[in-house]
Order: sequence, then C-alpha cells, then structure tokens
Amino acid sequence: MKTGRLLQSMICLVIVFIVGCDAAMGTKEVKSGKQVTQNFSKQITKTVDCNYLLYLPADYGKDVKKQWPLIMFLHGAGERGKNVLAVRKHGPPKLAAQGKQFDFIIISPQCPNDVWWPEKTDMLISLLDDIEAKYRVDTDRVYLTGLSMGGFGTWSLAIAYPDRFAAIAPICGGGERYGAYRLKKVPVWAFHGAKDPVVPVERSKEMVEAVKKVGGDAKITIYPEAEHDSWTVTYDNPELYEWFLSHKISDRKK
Repeated sequence: MKTGRLLQSMICLVIVFIVGCDAAMGTKEVKSGKQVTQNFSKQITKTVDCNYLLYLPADYGKDVKKQWPLIMFLHGAGERGKNVLAVRKHGPPKLAAQGKQFDFIIISPQCPNDVWWPEKTDMLISLLDDIEAKYRVDTDRVYLTGLSMGGFGTWSLAIAYPDRFAAIAPICGGGERYGAYRLKKVPVWAFHGAKDPVVPVERSKEMVEAVKKVGGDAKITIYPEAEHDSWTVTYDNPELYEWFLSHKISDRKK
C-alpha cells in the first residue's frame, strides 16, 4: 500500500514539474476552436562581409590624436561583383584614384552581384562600426552618399540608422516616403538630372518633400540638362564637401 502511494506521489510530482516548465517557457495548451497567447524566442547568429576601398587623408599619420570626418560612399548597380577595383569607376573613389586629396576618411564598400544596397543594411552598418573601432573617426561627422542604386541605399541606410549620420547626399535615387519621419533631424541634399531616363527625377523630389513635410532640413539640386549621370558634376563640386562639414550630429536640436 505504501509503495503504491509513493509511486502515485512521484507521478504527481513529475506532472507538476512538466506543467511548471511549460509555464516558465510561456507555452500554453492550444485547444481547437480557441485562441491563446504564445511566446517565441530563439537566438541566431549571422556573418556579414564585404570588400571595400579605404582612403585615409594624407595627413592622417601626422597627428595621432586628431579625429577625422568620414564619408561612406555607395556605388551604383554597374559596379557590383567581386572585383572591388570596379568601385573606382565613379564618385569619391574615382577622384581619390586620380590623386585628389580629401580631408575625409572614405570607405567605399562593394555590393555583391544580384543584390541591392537596401538588402545589405546590416552589413553596411557593421562595416561602419568596424571602421570606427579601427581608425580615428570623428563619429560626430560621419556622412553618407551614393549614386543610382547607391542613392537608394543612402536613403534606406539613413532611414534605418538616422542617429549615425550627420548629413546625407543621395544622388539620382529614391526611397520609401513612409520612412521620411526618421530623417527629421538629418540634413539632406539630394541631386538628380531632370532628363534621367533610368530613375525618374520624381523619386528624389518626393523623398525631399516627404522629409520637409515632417519638419526636416532637405533640399534638392536638379540639373536641367543632365540624364542619369548627375553624380560627376556633384562630386566635382567643392560645395558638397563644405556642406558636409557644416553639419555635426551634436548640433541637432533635441
């Protein structure tokens, strides 16, 4: 008799233990015809990587205490692939390859084939984290720019991480207007060719207007005779770099 009662008690304890574990894990019995709340939790890991070009100012090594402003440049669809030297075709990396001197650290990542910059947001921000950890970057003066596909990438990355960039300059790109509210405190200077047959100028116009509508600081320069290449004249213009340097994250109104 005592053995039977002891076995029964042990069975009850096991049942209580199982029920307790289920409750602790947030699971509930699901019965047909009823709706219950549940919880899901799972830890995952992800590896991101990319090739990129890095430019350091000529005087970077002279003053080991000086921090430097940084430009992240996002190329267009034609420069995707595995040959990172293709990124030198346009923009700041092209100018740097030609010998132009910049007072910025410049990072120019390469996007893989058959992928678009808006799909690589996690990789781009991880790259920025890594550069800021390895080099003397003035994190108060980090700027973002890109052309065509890189213009779209500029809008999407800034919308995802508005607190990381002091100002952005998307060229012949576009974005999702519903995210414009996140750029309320991020100065924007967009550029586009009025006769662009690849990306309609309206794509830049609508994003600039969306940012202005929420009280943001946004403007656009439209080149009346330019087609898709509205980036050459833009990156050749010293005013762009002066405009970048006129903005700091710490200057934003709280």
